[in-house]
Amino acid sequence: MASKLLISLAIAFAVIAIAAAWRSAQRESRAEASFPPEGQIVDVDGIAVHAVVMGEGPDVVLIHGSSGNTRDMTFALAPILAENFRVIVFDRPGLGYSDSFNPDGETIVEQAEILQSAASKLGADKPIVAGQSYGGSVSLAWAVTRPENISALVLIAPAAIPWETPLDAFNTIGATTAGNALALPLVSAFVPDWYVSQALDQVFAPQKAPEGYAEHFGPGLTMRRSSMHANAKQRANLLDEVIQLQPRYGEISVPTEIVHGTADTTVGLGWHSERLIEQIPGAELIELDGIGHMPQVVAAPEVAAAIDRAAVRAGLR
Repeated sequence: MASKLLISLAIAFAVIAIAAAWRSAQRESRAEASFPPEGQIVDVDGIAVHAVVMGEGPDVVLIHGSSGNTRDMTFALAPILAENFRVIVFDRPGLGYSDSFNPDGETIVEQAEILQSAASKLGADKPIVAGQSYGGSVSLAWAVTRPENISALVLIAPAAIPWETPLDAFNTIGATTAGNALALPLVSAFVPDWYVSQALDQVFAPQKAPEGYAEHFGPGLTMRRSSMHANAKQRANLLDEVIQLQPRYGEISVPTEIVHGTADTTVGLGWHSERLIEQIPGAELIELDGIGHMPQVVAAPEVAAAIDRAAVRAGLR
């Protein structure tokens, strides 16, 4: 009797796994067809890096946050900047249309290195570097480890100071081999679109995702199995990487602007930016009253103004 039950369970599990894999592949194909690469693929030693380039003027590199892609920056911020700058927006490794290259999860230092190399291939040897949230961590790593290849630094709600809260359950599971094989296909296959839209509003809180954002951003790209796994591994490793990087913030010598919303409950202003301002010589902090975790979207003109101030301080404007 027990053996028959085990066989039945095994068959049921196999059927679910096959169905999840098939449905995931179908949904991922539709997402990629609906939201193809916006820009060009830059080859960096055999690793594909997706880049969107627009505008003319001093070079600005934009680096998106966790679970993001170029479309987060091209929705509002990049077009504003393109009026006065040459803007380069990258997909971080493993996300969007950039390759993953570290099976253990690309570190922020590795990401800074490959994105800097890609920027150089596009003719931007010493750009202004601006990153949001996790992208802010990568931008800090760029400024610390590649000081000859940056003109100014702009940090948007950056994850910068070691925190005490544990990693959420989804990314904890998603970072594992078993989670990648068992849990993520189910998420990719069966999580409904309305739930993803609702999750976007949680990211934007207390604001909501602006009208047209989801249709531009392409949440289905984020829900691909490979993207979720890459993102989860990076998130799982981030705290230790920030702990290692933080003692070197004092080495940053380029003009630095920090932009942070006062209502950000994802990466708190008081814990992160108000402490960070004391650790980077000459850094300036702009607090956006009532704004949550997504200033690059809901307060794009203010963020663009901070980037413009950084350019003036760096002698680029």
